[in-house]
Amino acid sequence: QVQLVESGGGLVQPGGSLRLSCATSGFTFSNYAMRWHRQAPGKERELVATISSRSSTSYADSVKGRFTISRDNAKNTVYLQMNSLKPEDTAVYYCATFTNWNYWGQGTQVTVSS
Repeated sequence: QVQLVESGGGLVQPGGSLRLSCATSGFTFSNYAMRWHRQAPGKERELVATISSRSSTSYADSVKGRFTISRDNAKNTVYLQMNSLKPEDTAVYYCATFTNWNYWGQGTQVTVSS
């Protein structure tokens, strides 16, 4: 079965960096686009970044120039490098993919605070 497992979240000061990872299994990773979403308390889940099967990328305006999505098809893993973090980046971050269904990971908490 499809599994998505995020890791790498934590507490970081404003201006700091974190790298999130999403390890996957149960599907042919290289064939599918991958996404990172986030959900802050009291807010709707929002799309942060997408990477296609050919590694084309797109970003929400709020993270453009600060976040970078990448993938390693040999490791079946997608990454989100987050730099210049702001308190408003605080959220639970989820990776996701759509194969025959919209699959989600369990999420990893990112807290940006001094």
